[in-house]
Amino acid sequence: MCTLEKRGDLFLLTLTGDDEHRFHPDTIASVLSLLEQAKSQSTKGSVLITTGHGKFFSNGFDLAWAQSAGAGAIQRMHQMVKSFKPVIAALLDLPMPTIAALNGHAAASGLMFALSHDYVFMRKDRGVLYMSEVDIGLPLPDYFSGLVVAKVGSGIARRELLLSGKKLKGEEAVALGIVDSAAHDSAEGVVEATMSLGESLAAKKWNGEVYASIRKSLYPELCRMLNLTGNNLATNNL
Repeated sequence: MCTLEKRGDLFLLTLTGDDEHRFHPDTIASVLSLLEQAKSQSTKGSVLITTGHGKFFSNGFDLAWAQSAGAGAIQRMHQMVKSFKPVIAALLDLPMPTIAALNGHAAASGLMFALSHDYVFMRKDRGVLYMSEVDIGLPLPDYFSGLVVAKVGSGIARRELLLSGKKLKGEEAVALGIVDSAAHDSAEGVVEATMSLGESLAAKKWNGEVYASIRKSLYPELCRMLNLTGNNLATNNL
């Protein structure tokens, strides 16, 4: 389902297997547990890199699981939306820089998971960003909208991402300011690039609690949605 590996100062969180890495409640619980593990083991210089195996980074919530409940499908969707919220909060609260290495497609909640990282790298040869909600007629959770407003600076880019149904390839996503890089020709290449960035960030040996405090201060409205309260650690240390 997912694994966490420590390589020196770097934590490597991997969505394993060759499936679509859909966020089923069990997957959500597993990811949240591993993020808590990384937080508990963090030291000055820690960095998190998240990637996946196969064609997909993540194709979003497990809609088939929800639909299998028949009349209970809406309740199951609400369950996944509610249980996924702490994952986004945990990434924003993590006391270290975070980098998403997109091995393939990132859609819906899978894209929200990626955007919750500080840096997002894509492949040049494969993979799209796709917010499917407008196409399939699902309302957007408020914290999804809040995340896009916080992380995607331009109104045009937000429109293209949320209101067009477009499947954005790497170069277009870079041009719109949604991702940082799409210059990599393979899954291995994108991971190598993020590992290189991770090593350079780790070498700075930043105080992780201060880093997380500054990160949260950049997105006050989103943090309120996620029930994350900022702290005055950075001010107190001046």
